[in-house]
Amino acid sequence: MAEIFFQFFKNWWWFFFSFILYFIFRYFYFWWIRWEVFYKKAFKWILLELKPPKENIKPFSAMENIFSMFASLHDIPNWRGRWCEGGLPIGYGGWFSFEICSFGGETHFFIRIPDKYKTAIETAIYSQYPDSEVSLVEDYTQKIPRDIPNEKWDLYSEDYTLFKPDHFPIKTYSMFFERPEEEKRVLEEKRLDPMTTLMEAFSKLQSGEQLWLQIVGAPIIEKQFPWIVKGKAEVDRITKRVSPKPQKSILEEIFDLLIFGKKEEKKEEIPLELVAPELRLTPVEREIVSGIENKMKKPAFLCWIRQVYLCKRDEPHNFGNFNLVREYLMSQFATNHLNTFVYFGGTRTRIHYWLKRRRLYLRKRQRLRNYIERMPSLWPRSFEGTKFPGPISVAPGIRATCVLNTEELATIFHFPTKIILPTVPRVETKRVGPPPHLS
Repeated sequence: MAEIFFQFFKNWWWFFFSFILYFIFRYFYFWWIRWEVFYKKAFKWILLELKPPKENIKPFSAMENIFSMFASLHDIPNWRGRWCEGGLPIGYGGWFSFEICSFGGETHFFIRIPDKYKTAIETAIYSQYPDSEVSLVEDYTQKIPRDIPNEKWDLYSEDYTLFKPDHFPIKTYSMFFERPEEEKRVLEEKRLDPMTTLMEAFSKLQSGEQLWLQIVGAPIIEKQFPWIVKGKAEVDRITKRVSPKPQKSILEEIFDLLIFGKKEEKKEEIPLELVAPELRLTPVEREIVSGIENKMKKPAFLCWIRQVYLCKRDEPHNFGNFNLVREYLMSQFATNHLNTFVYFGGTRTRIHYWLKRRRLYLRKRQRLRNYIERMPSLWPRSFEGTKFPGPISVAPGIRATCVLNTEELATIFHFPTKIILPTVPRVETKRVGPPPHLS
């Protein structure tokens, strides 16, 4: 028996070895065709600078309408698109980067998009903010040395994700209203804008400092990323809903009738605990259910969020200024019963053990490269973000990416209500109408 097995293995060892080579070849093939062919050649990326009006009286929902337009620009690759063209399973139509940057205290708003969407996006922005200004600019990431960190420059970087599962929402703009003291007041006058805090913090940076906040979103649908299924299951768990029993087909009913005969239908009494379970929910449970359902009904993006803090070593700087973005994300939109942002420990430019200096240098280079290319946090290991237990700052099994809907994105990235800081470029005069080429 052993001799037969040896002869079989001797003659067919190459067949089993080909399976191992297949997975290795597939990994490097997708790495080449997706990165070198699809991402770099299929898209011509451009950067648009957005100059908000001096006084913005538009509601937050205006920016949400713009994000809804972005969400409609999605596509799913077929077999040829994946294997021959290198189309990514998510972001096949391209993804969009929304960025807020401070250069020595001067704050700018940017959007990085594929060139083919330029007209559509300009039209959407001018339709919601006719007094704003959109202009094509050079990518600011090309104005710094590529070999950072070096003798003149240093950096800090970290990525952010959601602490709880994706179906739990963060604190959105609908919660940024004070309770009305007088019913005659206009609701918009009571609006509390979290962006004001970030603008004030960004204006404090010194000339040798730069702070970049990047929010990259790829439109998704439930077929590509079935996060809604878990959301519905969570709602059913909280409301204690009982899943309906599957209905039998006509053939199954005839078979039961022939084999078991006609059964008398028993009237089952509904237990008291199953009667109107929604009425027995606590106020917090009702808010959780309402938040999850509201998030699931709006278009969503698979997002990766990161910041990069740059400073010149020979000029005055405060290396702790990277906390400005962390405080903005982790405090302004946090709720104990819903969701909150946390930093992803595997992307922080800090190393505690073994070859610290070399590993820290390589991680800083990788973080800067991922920001410049607007790539996912753990690229190329996984486009969605590998699941693995993180440090104490993140929950076990958390991803480096997160799902945010249009309302959540509009809460994080929007034009401030009033610009009173001279360090934020804005449109001083009202525009009569959009540019002629958009009409």
